[in-house]
Amino acid sequence: MTARTHDIEPATVLVVDDNETNRYVLTTWLRRAGHTVVGAGTGEEGLAYLRSSEAVPDIAIIDVRLPDMSGFEVSERIKQDPSTGYLPVIQISAAAISPEDHIEGLSRGADAYLDQPLDPGELVATVAATLRYARARQRAEKLAQRLNTLNQVTLRVYSATEFPSFARRVTSGTADVLSGPACALFLSPQAQAVQATTEGPGAAVALRPARPALLNELAAGVGLEQDAGVRLLRVPEARWRSLSPPDHLAGDVALALSRTKRGRPPVCVAVPAAAVRSADDERLLQQLANTGALALEALRTYSEEHALGLALQRSFLPKELPSVPGADLAVRYRPASEHAEIGGDFYEAVETADGLLLAIGDVVGHSVTAATVMGEVRHALRAYAIEGHPPQRILEALERLLGQSQPGITVTLCLVLVEPGGRRLHIANAGHIPPLVMEPGAAPRFHDPHGPLLGLGLPQPAPTTVLLPRGGRLLMVTDGLVEVRTAPLDVTLTEFRETVAGGPENIDELCDRLLARFGQNKDDDIAVIAASFTGRQ
Repeated sequence: MTARTHDIEPATVLVVDDNETNRYVLTTWLRRAGHTVVGAGTGEEGLAYLRSSEAVPDIAIIDVRLPDMSGFEVSERIKQDPSTGYLPVIQISAAAISPEDHIEGLSRGADAYLDQPLDPGELVATVAATLRYARARQRAEKLAQRLNTLNQVTLRVYSATEFPSFARRVTSGTADVLSGPACALFLSPQAQAVQATTEGPGAAVALRPARPALLNELAAGVGLEQDAGVRLLRVPEARWRSLSPPDHLAGDVALALSRTKRGRPPVCVAVPAAAVRSADDERLLQQLANTGALALEALRTYSEEHALGLALQRSFLPKELPSVPGADLAVRYRPASEHAEIGGDFYEAVETADGLLLAIGDVVGHSVTAATVMGEVRHALRAYAIEGHPPQRILEALERLLGQSQPGITVTLCLVLVEPGGRRLHIANAGHIPPLVMEPGAAPRFHDPHGPLLGLGLPQPAPTTVLLPRGGRLLMVTDGLVEVRTAPLDVTLTEFRETVAGGPENIDELCDRLLARFGQNKDDDIAVIAASFTGRQ
């Protein structure tokens, strides 16, 4: 229905006049013009009707001279009440007809002022003109409010990092904008067809499976096929029921489908057809579908990139650990939560002519680039180790490599060369979390000496040597396990050391306990290497 149609719709008119004859004449003229009329004999009766009636009139005609108060005061009280302030008022009078009376009436709330005796045509035309202006203003105010709500909904939708929250925000947002029940259909990033429904603003959103082919059927029905674009469709109730799972939409349905890229699954949002009465309503529904489609495409792209980055990251990690007499190894690797970016954490264990080289490191930053640099550093490290370079020389070679191929990238890296028998460790730490050394009968201690991060072009100090008795253990971790944004690092490291001190001797069980205690809901990748040295040759 167009705005012009709204403007000429019949209205409910409240006529406040103590003269029954005048009230009868006004009522007759207005009813002939198609309006519904409600009468009141005093100002208080008119105000009481406005307070008590569930259906507030569309316009009020008020005589200036009333027995209990002036029409000016009635108009003023109507305009001052937030629940009726929008109501247009026409004041009429046979006595107060001077310019000063007109000025006072208009300044105290009247939208128009007519002198009696009235011409019926002039009265009906004035009512129509006043209604036209008031309805246009009300539509503008309502549209502004809805656009503000749409803006808030768009921000909420785009901030969703997981599909269930995204689906709920699109559906509840549609209900908020169009003030009623809503339904939405999606194909999730995991290729599952999902229907979301809500009974109205503020109500819970239910997610349930839908027929996989339903979205394509609806798209074909509006001629969208595989092309990008947005379409609006009105679906009879019987047809909607045959297509859709049970939901809360009664009667005929208005729906909008949007596809942002050719060949991609569309997004559908639907509301009762009665909620879409104007061109503005149609545009709002289409914009909601567009918002959902664009945000879902971004979420789908992010999921694909995250999966690709994670696969790339895992491909760079060792396929298996070396079997070295006298040393038992355990490793754990846990990627960050699904909504976090890919990191550059890595570990390595290489059997060399001089012993077992253990390495753990982290490329600073979170991105596919960090994961790629991680792979480059790890492969170079492994090559340098197999060639027989000692830890300090490996760090120096990696420093040169980063300076030439990845300027501006920094890496933390801790190397531990375990001599055969596992009694002597050579530790070279380039800015990484210090390894935890555990000796039988003694409290665990962090090996604190370290050099600068790789990538800064600074020299690395010589490795330090640690002698371990038989049964000694070593624990190396990345910062994703021990860093907490809300706590200083030294506090969490102390808690970490105390947990290790009270933990199991078995290194596999110890790794599992540490992950359970410190590794939940982290925004960074986690790598752990644990070694137990039995002293057997």
